[in-house]
Amino acid sequence: MTDTKPIRRIAIIGTGVIGASWAALFLAKGLQVVATDVAPNAEAGLRKFVDTAWPALQRLGLSPGASQSNLKFTAALTQAVDGVDLVQENGPERIEFKQKLYGQLDELLAPDVIIASSSSGLTMSEIQKGAATHPERCVIAHPFNPPHLIPLTEIVGGAKTSEATIKRAEAFYTSIGQRTVRLNKEMPGHVANRLQAALSREVYYLVAEGVVSAADVDTALSWGPGLRWGVMGSMMLNHLGGGPGGIEHFFQQFTGPMTAWWKTLGSPVLTPEVQKKLIDGVHAEAGSRSIDELAAERDEVLLGLIELRKKLARPS
Repeated sequence: MTDTKPIRRIAIIGTGVIGASWAALFLAKGLQVVATDVAPNAEAGLRKFVDTAWPALQRLGLSPGASQSNLKFTAALTQAVDGVDLVQENGPERIEFKQKLYGQLDELLAPDVIIASSSSGLTMSEIQKGAATHPERCVIAHPFNPPHLIPLTEIVGGAKTSEATIKRAEAFYTSIGQRTVRLNKEMPGHVANRLQAALSREVYYLVAEGVVSAADVDTALSWGPGLRWGVMGSMMLNHLGGGPGGIEHFFQQFTGPMTAWWKTLGSPVLTPEVQKKLIDGVHAEAGSRSIDELAAERDEVLLGLIELRKKLARPS
């Protein structure tokens, strides 16, 4: 696989929430996008999503050539992938489906076209078994929802993925403003979702045990460590938490208390009764605010934070 061919034309397979968000981001970066989905009214839904997302993308800054007119749609897979440089696959999380799809793509695409999966739950080692001829060009490029706003892409190769593919994928996603995280080994859920799952387990436990309400646990997170996590990650914050002595002093000071807390962390069982308690707590916290209103609130704060972080970012 050559690492010099520019990636300018993208095929989006699957235009649900993730696929539509990827499409909006790629268009904002001045790329050509051809999308395909067999679901009824998929094209209308996709174009509505892109149109709704466009003001936020304009606010973050459009690349030269960015235009919604660069979006094409076809229900035919063969037409969608004709002449593309990269495929962003967002199909159902079913291994049989993906292996069959990758077999089709393997036959249709030139060997130097990357096939990148947004999969969060399946490993590329299993998925790429469907691509018998060129499994080396298959890679996980897992976004964090919504991709057009949150600039994180996890890059994970499978057993047969080439180093050239991984490096080319990293270079491409970095070139469109994504922060890439490379996993050196496959893990279920990759990294970011595993971190979320670990935190959610304790959140659910604290609410289920009646320690705190859903509203208060969200306040504790979003107005406490969540504010810091929006600026720096846990490891760097630990370094700061150690004061002048840095990470070394942090471990000297907090290893005992921290490991003692680990022993008391919960493992809740999400029985129907526990789920009802969590659900009731969330609805009480949301009040009269609709899903769309809550999402708009989230996105407005996200945009402000992203703008500030871009302003203060060190040159890479």
